[in-house]
Amino acid sequence: MAARKFREIADRVAAEIAGLPPGTRIAGESEIGERFGVGRAAARAALLELQRRMLVRRVQGVGTFTARRIDYLISPNHAPSWSQTVRESGSVPSTVVRSCEITPMPDDVAGLLGYPPGAPCHLLRRRSFTDDLPAAWGLEWVPTDVVGELAVAVQHFGSLHVILRDMAGAEPQRAWSRASLETTEADVATELGCAPGDAAWLVESLNHDARTGRLLCLTRRWMRADAVRLIIESGTTPAPPLRSATEPPGP
Repeated sequence: MAARKFREIADRVAAEIAGLPPGTRIAGESEIGERFGVGRAAARAALLELQRRMLVRRVQGVGTFTARRIDYLISPNHAPSWSQTVRESGSVPSTVVRSCEITPMPDDVAGLLGYPPGAPCHLLRRRSFTDDLPAAWGLEWVPTDVVGELAVAVQHFGSLHVILRDMAGAEPQRAWSRASLETTEADVATELGCAPGDAAWLVESLNHDARTGRLLCLTRRWMRADAVRLIIESGTTPAPPLRSATEPPGP
């Protein structure tokens, strides 16, 4: 009976929020409990059911909001740009720069970028949003001889892809990428607005100039699994158009 009740509540709320734009705040546990005459446990279960269906996104300490996952495409033929990918998916991107500082390259980063350990690089930390809801948190290492004044540039341009294209004269492209589904540590969860242990995609990419092969940057980005549908395309033959996650299968 209890299981059926919270699913009935979830069905009712799902129907009511179906037409709302992403990022709209909805009722919380206490409001749902009062409205449907159930305890906090049943109300919480109903919200968790909506989250399981990926219809809402819960942001720790803030509230619950309507949500729509974006398609995040990783492909040899697709620009490695967060903001461009979000726009192409029909959502509105925004980014907050947490810090940008010059620091010695860690050994593993230096090896991947082809520099000696300790070579100077910019370490850029950014929190990214879709439709004003937290969706991603990333670290980006950019050698100082690729872009000199990155801290200034990122405040004016926002997009690292645009900076590399316009200031470094490069055509950024993924040299390689890898993705894995991970559980979030406390510091990453704080930036993503989720609970520690929640699932998130970890995407690592080494980007180079498509024309010259020069290595440009290394990125590590965590993305909320309830905010992003990660799609990976590989091979030399163009893939057919993406099908929406909610679109029924074709014949």
